[in-house]
Amino acid sequence: MTTTHLTATKAGRPRRDCSPPERLHLVDDRVSVSFEVYPPASRDEISERDARRVGMARKLTAARLLHCGLEALVYDATLIVSELVTNAIQHGSGTQVTFTMTVRDGFLHLAVHDETPCRPVARNAPDDAEHGRGLLLVGCLASAHGGTWGTSDDGTTTWCCLAVPGGQS
Repeated sequence: MTTTHLTATKAGRPRRDCSPPERLHLVDDRVSVSFEVYPPASRDEISERDARRVGMARKLTAARLLHCGLEALVYDATLIVSELVTNAIQHGSGTQVTFTMTVRDGFLHLAVHDETPCRPVARNAPDDAEHGRGLLLVGCLASAHGGTWGTSDDGTTTWCCLAVPGGQS
């Protein structure tokens, strides 16, 4: 089992294990990062600082998937992570968000935990709305990759899983 815990440095760059992969066969490969956030005054905007946190989570996802030889999942997984982390910042009331990515049993598991015990709900946004389609998008992408999404019983964690191409795990 390879576990990599990441923390943001003062410059906002994650520290990470840069060792080359021994093989593409992964039994359990986990990455987790926690960061402070400030809930926005408006549900339509997040601060520039928190927007950088979303970007950091996307870059971390892409880098780790490339490192693991899972290039085929990079685009969709980074989009899903962006949506989940943004939702946690926009709709959460806590001050910390934790993003975790695990490759196990033929699936890529993505999870975002915040401190708000409220279940997110996918909604049907009007055609002219600029927001409100994130979880619908997450569901479509998960389904396209033979996976699914959901929330923990207490509503504090939203997760998604994608089948790893070729059953690699």
